[in-house]
Amino acid sequence: MTAMTVNARPVDFDMDPDTPLLFALREAANLTGTKYGCGTGDCGACMVLVDGEALRSCLVTIAEAEGRFITTIEGLSRDRSHPVQQALVAEQAIQCGFCTPGIAIAAAALIRRNPDPTAEQIREAIPNLCRCGVYPRLVQAIQRAGRVARRRETISAAPAPGIDPADAARAVPGMRVEDAVPDDLGSD
Repeated sequence: MTAMTVNARPVDFDMDPDTPLLFALREAANLTGTKYGCGTGDCGACMVLVDGEALRSCLVTIAEAEGRFITTIEGLSRDRSHPVQQALVAEQAIQCGFCTPGIAIAAAALIRRNPDPTAEQIREAIPNLCRCGVYPRLVQAIQRAGRVARRRETISAAPAPGIDPADAARAVPGMRVEDAVPDDLGSD
């Protein structure tokens, strides 16, 4: 058994000690926010915090993680209230979302070490690849997250997970049922 703390909970993995942490988190712990991208450490989609440091979980074995504190995107903030999560949404620095968990983890580690990073420091600290190319907005979002962390700015909360479809329909008129085309249109 390999023991560690994952998202503030003790976890024992009964797996081969050479198993990449990524697979233990996704398959054994069902923490699927950590994404499998390249499997070679190049893309950063699998970033997690290991004792507060952003590491690529595809390159860390569970034996290397034994006894350490692991934080996944699910553990960063259950209600999306972390300054990085709020700023990514507010600055529209999310496109398809696949790389977002890894970016958020790397940005959280940066903001924790340096809550007032320059654009150059951000580019150096966030090695993640994004197919959608959110990089200009990403720099703005991370700088904004730093201002929030320093209490220089606030951001209105992002919508809570699991919005009620009726509430969504009120906000997006095109989703209203009465706007739908009846099934029997054109038939007599």
